[in-house]
Amino acid sequence: MRLRKLRLSLVSGLVMGLGLVLGSTQAVACGPYQLAFYEFGTLYYQTENGSAGIDKDLIDELIRRTGCKLQTSVDSRVRIWSRMESGALDMTVSGIATPEREKFAVFLPYITTRNYVLMQPEVAALIATQEAFLKDSTLMLGVVKSFRHGKYYDEVVETLRKQGRIVEASDYPTLVRIFQAKRVSAMLGLPTSLAPLITGAKSLSPGQIADWSMTDDVTGSLVLSRQRMAAKDIERMRQALQAIRDDGTMEQILHRHLQPEFARLVKMGQHPVAKVATR
Repeated sequence: MRLRKLRLSLVSGLVMGLGLVLGSTQAVACGPYQLAFYEFGTLYYQTENGSAGIDKDLIDELIRRTGCKLQTSVDSRVRIWSRMESGALDMTVSGIATPEREKFAVFLPYITTRNYVLMQPEVAALIATQEAFLKDSTLMLGVVKSFRHGKYYDEVVETLRKQGRIVEASDYPTLVRIFQAKRVSAMLGLPTSLAPLITGAKSLSPGQIADWSMTDDVTGSLVLSRQRMAAKDIERMRQALQAIRDDGTMEQILHRHLQPEFARLVKMGQHPVAKVATR
């Protein structure tokens, strides 16, 4: 009788233990989710050893801290936003929030900076101010299609677009090639995107980089689909992202890919990564 009770007790314990293990596994399950990178300066780029960049290191760290399974790919920015809006993609990186985008995605900020204007050397030698650039109808500005540059520069782009003075590229590498081929007089870029272009230049003329708006900061965020991602996983990402900022990991990632003169132009933000309504 005692042996029978002992056997029953062992079986019961094993069943309960198995239930706890399965329950624990279900509780921590996260994903798999589809995440798309896009090539953009030091945020994401290709090396001889594979992909690298600020955004890649951030996602690797988020995977390590959350245990979430993420299946990554690389796509154009235009297609990424289209896929996010249609509900065909779960996540993307360094996205700029707009009222339209917030309808279908949650934005968790991690870096803040602003755009600068990189002019051709011969243009910089003649154009000293923004007003002079805007008045010269022969000067063209290059941008990436679907990019948002902050309220100030978006208004400048729209003004020039109406004048037929905007050249749009499908992605940032294409914009760089257009600039290098001198098909545009100037281009917009963030420190994270201009850094490799400037660092690789043989010479840089004084005034070639212009700061037309000293207060129009833009914030890059982790972008999570409201339709496709579970609220608990969004919160898990938020907590991990806050920890990455708090413990200095984000700053280490920035300095890993940016020289000090560019890293100082990128901030981690002044406020916590706030909880968001996932609906």
